[in-house]
Amino acid sequence: MKKTIPESCPCGRPLAYAACCGRHHKGNPAADAESLMRSRYTAYARGLEDYLLATWHASTRPARLDLATAPQPKWLGLEILAASEKQDAATVEFVARCRIGGRAQRMHEISRFLREEGRWYYVDGVLD
Repeated sequence: MKKTIPESCPCGRPLAYAACCGRHHKGNPAADAESLMRSRYTAYARGLEDYLLATWHASTRPARLDLATAPQPKWLGLEILAASEKQDAATVEFVARCRIGGRAQRMHEISRFLREEGRWYYVDGVLD
């Protein structure tokens, strides 16, 4: 009998997708802003537009994302550089790597998050 290996999580944590970001994608709230950031990266990698919009703060949320519009990036990896939390506000600095049309790119961002009613939401970010 062939043993199946659980799919690893795209966010970079050494866990299977189902035990890591997959549980957030199914509705379990992220415990902290870094976990939300990781789950949002994984949602981009998997094309989960509904999740991305649901975890975007209402004050800055776009009407839609159009993730299926070409050219679609192939997400290659996420590195968290720093994360800080103060009460119900947090920042996460990260570098996300992707390939678009055969060209490698990296996105360096410092993202802001707010916690409301026990749930973290992405507010906005500053690209470097």
